[in-house]
Amino acid sequence: MMRPDRVLFPETGFTKKDALAYYKRAAKLLLPHLKNVPVSFKRYPGTIGGESFWEKDAPAFTPKWVETVAIPRRTGGTDIHYIVINDLRTLMWMVDVGAIEIHPFLHRAPHIDVATSVVFDLDPGTGATFADCCRVAMMLRDALLHVKLKSFAKVSGSKGLQVHVPLNSPRVTHDATETFARLVADELARAAPKLIVAKMSKQLRAKRVFIDWSQNADYKTTVAVYSLRAKRNAPYVSMPVTWDEVSRLNPLDFSPDDAVLRMRRDLFAPVLELKQKLPIQLTRATRPARPIAPARGDKRTQSGRRDFVIAKTEQAGDELWLEIDGRWHRWILRPDRERKRRLIAVPAGDFPVDTKLRRVKFEERGKYELIEGSDEQRRFDLWFSGSALNGEWILQKIVADDAHRSWSLTPVA
Repeated sequence: MMRPDRVLFPETGFTKKDALAYYKRAAKLLLPHLKNVPVSFKRYPGTIGGESFWEKDAPAFTPKWVETVAIPRRTGGTDIHYIVINDLRTLMWMVDVGAIEIHPFLHRAPHIDVATSVVFDLDPGTGATFADCCRVAMMLRDALLHVKLKSFAKVSGSKGLQVHVPLNSPRVTHDATETFARLVADELARAAPKLIVAKMSKQLRAKRVFIDWSQNADYKTTVAVYSLRAKRNAPYVSMPVTWDEVSRLNPLDFSPDDAVLRMRRDLFAPVLELKQKLPIQLTRATRPARPIAPARGDKRTQSGRRDFVIAKTEQAGDELWLEIDGRWHRWILRPDRERKRRLIAVPAGDFPVDTKLRRVKFEERGKYELIEGSDEQRRFDLWFSGSALNGEWILQKIVADDAHRSWSLTPVA
């Protein structure tokens, strides 16, 4: 376990050890909902106020015993290897490397074209309240019951509510569930235009609740039931609630301790088992236009991988360049005479990655990933995927005093 006392939520002192303890207690109820489901997860190498990024493609430092599922990219190219969390060991490893939030797809491997549920994500716009979300959720529940569909609610752990409609049918596609969800959302928006909006434009959401039907697309994920959230200064849980609780219109926030106290039974168990059918046959003629998919030139990544180079310059000699937010951060490298396996790394500024360079020889190019660490901690645990520079290395300030600039770069045995 890496640095279990690392603080994740500074205002409350909630640590990685606390997150591990929560997920260990939640695992009995959580794991059945994740079985064979590809997940993306939001990883925090430092605190929730620091850097964070989505991991879709399994990191290079993922242990061999972690199960993955290869999914073709929508834009072509190599497959994305999504992690599936089928056991406690995998769940604990993910939390150990900074995964606070877990976001599964609405399908199970190997049948990634089959939707297991329909989900409605209720998001309050500026000026709308959680009570407004509860009112919309009750309207949605009643509309679904009218077409003989049972639904189940959970708080998102952020601002809103999510309503799940289990299907568990082998023949329901994401096209069908997305179309159905949009038709229902549009109908409710027409019935209560001052309370509900179903259009994507954020300008239309003021004082209204947006029913996000697009979460049913095959490439979208929704936060897992029982997942921690990192949306506020304290950790909260995406927790199932009863319709009676929703009807009271009261705030429904659950800290990790509150959540554990409610875990005597799984209120979301029917989502795994209940078999239901959509009430209409959906044809190409009835399908609304789908949201535009990311273009081939989209620079958003599917993982935390970034570029690094080992460069040789006339002035400084050997340098390590790490790409961070579109800039090369330079470190001049020197051998450490006291410790042969360690290098001394001296910060040497930064510049844009698209800068035209002269008199620079590139010894190596590759990818690196941040496992843990931040500027505030003055320590970075890095994983390099290169030839000369590979595996896990620690980049750490040698002396805490700012007057001393030197850092060390040390391989982990």
